[in-house]
Amino acid sequence: MDIILLKDIDKLGDKHSIVSVKPGFGRNYLIPQGVGVVANAANRKKLETLIADEEAKEASRLEDYLALAAQLEGQTLKIGVKAGTTGKIFGSVTSVQLAQALKEQLGVDIERKKIVLPEEVKELGIYQATINLHKEVVRKIAFELIAE
Repeated sequence: MDIILLKDIDKLGDKHSIVSVKPGFGRNYLIPQGVGVVANAANRKKLETLIADEEAKEASRLEDYLALAAQLEGQTLKIGVKAGTTGKIFGSVTSVQLAQALKEQLGVDIERKKIVLPEEVKELGIYQATINLHKEVVRKIAFELIAE
């Protein structure tokens, strides 16, 4: 059964891609949850117009993303964490904490899903995170973990 995905789904496909799934998964999960529709001829035509509209919107937003990327360039975020005497932190730093730090320190509101951490952050120090603003606009931002 071919399904057009309406949202990004991990390990299945990206938004607006056509994937082949088992009929039960498509009928019982994807379609009722609103994350997919049957890939028939009518829906494929709608998909083409939808993709064209979204590409036009993204092209208009590209300038905004470039300005935002210029604002992030060379910035270092400071995140206060609780740490032991050896420098290991309690827990780990996640993209949610980075998104909050971006909003508080730089006044930039970025979705947590667009922030990618390179590895598990479990010690004090300086790290690099990747921010995927757009397909063509990807920036790295440094963040430093300091003990509270």
